Amino acid sequence: MSAPLLFDHAFRAHSLRRLEPDTVLLPMVAEELAIRLNTVMREFPLAIDLGTQGPGLAEAIRAVHSVGQVVQAADAGGDIISGKHALPYEPGSLDLVVSGLALQWADDLPGLLLQIRRALKPDGLFLAALAGGDTLTELRQSFAEAEADVVGGMSPRVVPFATVQDLGALLQRAGFALPVVDAEKLTVRYADVFGLFRDLRALGATNSLLSRSRTPLRRDVLARLAEIYQERYSDPDGRLRVTVEIVWLSGWAPHESQQKPLRPGSATHRLADALNAKEIPSGVKPGS
Repeated sequence: MSAPLLFDHAFRAHSLRRLEPDTVLLPMVAEELAIRLNTVMREFPLAIDLGTQGPGLAEAIRAVHSVGQVVQAADAGGDIISGKHALPYEPGSLDLVVSGLALQWADDLPGLLLQIRRALKPDGLFLAALAGGDTLTELRQSFAEAEADVVGGMSPRVVPFATVQDLGALLQRAGFALPVVDAEKLTVRYADVFGLFRDLRALGATNSLLSRSRTPLRRDVLARLAEIYQERYSDPDGRLRVTVEIVWLSGWAPHESQQKPLRPGSATHRLADALNAKEIPSGVKPGS
């Protein structure tokens, strides 16, 4: 049974045609992923940059001494991330898969992660960054309240993003070994909400949900949105705060050489001895 479609990938592809150079987020993500990769003590002869917009991440990865060939798998038509087609890689054929701020657009992220893990050679590495659950939380809440105030209801205006906990569970479900998930929250500031909208359009990050309202946003809703945002999320100088959460994922295709967790009950030393503490038998209260 295929996963339900969440995004209008034709609309998103149209949005990406007017993509402008990102001078903040993608370069930062590319630099951080390259730094993380530099700490890994092994060689990666063949790497795939999966779905990242622009050449920045592929260029940063090519500069890492342990990486050989880097192939950029662009996703202008949504074919890769949408899940319309399986990844075009043989099982166990890739040493490294990286992705920057693209996987949040996947209709079937669990299935895509499973395909990535299968495409990796044993002990191959997956390293990615994507937008996390707190991204644009101020805009999401302001939209919801503005539409409730003006029209008595609301429609999905801001794309939902997965949480750190969900993403960690998905890595394990896909069969990655030694999965690691961590997050970083950034605050970007704007003079007004219209500046935020302009940047979202420039990044190709406008609302592409299939369930979005096709009715143009009413002026009175937009005015109420701007009012609520200014009241709730402005700094003393009047500029608006926008939260961007970047979630970093890493995981390995299983290999016999990797460290394994100890089996329950296999410890050879007592925790009380290691802590130089008195062990209290179960059911006995301290001090009794």
